[in-house]
Amino acid sequence: MAADPTRAYQRTYQDGPAVGRAVGEGRTLAASMPRLILEARRVAATAMHGLHGRRRAGPGENFWQYRRFVFGEPASRVDWRRSARDDHLYVREQEWEAAHTVWIWPDRSPSMYFASPLVRDSKLYRALVIALALAEVLVEGGERVGVPELTRPTGSRNVIDMIAQAIAYDRNARTSLPPNFAPSPLAEVVLLSDLWSDIGDVRRTITQLSGSGAHGHVVQIVDPAEETFPYWGRIEFIEPESGGRVTAGRAENWRADYITRVARHRAEIKSETDRLGWSFTIHRTDRPASELLLSLHMRIGAGTAHNATRFHASAASRMPA
Repeated sequence: MAADPTRAYQRTYQDGPAVGRAVGEGRTLAASMPRLILEARRVAATAMHGLHGRRRAGPGENFWQYRRFVFGEPASRVDWRRSARDDHLYVREQEWEAAHTVWIWPDRSPSMYFASPLVRDSKLYRALVIALALAEVLVEGGERVGVPELTRPTGSRNVIDMIAQAIAYDRNARTSLPPNFAPSPLAEVVLLSDLWSDIGDVRRTITQLSGSGAHGHVVQIVDPAEETFPYWGRIEFIEPESGGRVTAGRAENWRADYITRVARHRAEIKSETDRLGWSFTIHRTDRPASELLLSLHMRIGAGTAHNATRFHASAASRMPA
């Protein structure tokens, strides 16, 4: 046999015509960027209609809201003018204005070019649309966004064009997992990939990225065919990155084993993200991109507050008594 069948269950495979299409898409990524950018902006605009902003309480200069005074707080925090209006004491809260950095990494390796007849767009197209749309929404909310080894963190309003141009003309190797870098303790990392890499490599990557204390969100982007294995008869599966081949005499007999292996692979990823306090999401390319965008936006907001509390608590613990 030309390739390990276990590997076939852990990576994305296609038949001959699909591989050819993947090669063609790789050559025309720069040409397809205008359509991709328009789609990202459309998804971002759609999502922003359903958002309520990212404002949250914390140190800052702008008023956010009044809230009831809590017994045990310093009396100096009471807003006496507002409290004089009724029988309760109120505290004036300020908006947290400290923008933090969100690192977004879309997987652009060969396996991401896969698109079955069940969907319109490849996994790569969906990953890039989400990456660009998320960058637009975050910058609109006052955050800084960067792509490891491609763009420095920025809050520029033309963040979509900056990232798209950097991706279109990037000549570095297209790896399945992000490069090693050290995000700051208050940063967040969004990893968009099909995650069909060996589980050991996935674990090492997530552990390394979380080493500085950064919070993260791991998103597995999959084609519906990778979920259901809808293949019958004699089929040759080709590994798009190494070129390995596996031939199934009756592919339908592999389905149950395939689904079991995929479930086990995902369980191992989730176990690692749970251990580190990261989130893990599965997104199918037959679902709306805006669905994932809204989910990520909510998770990133929660991660920011969690990281800030943890960071300041850690800093306080190191201060002399």
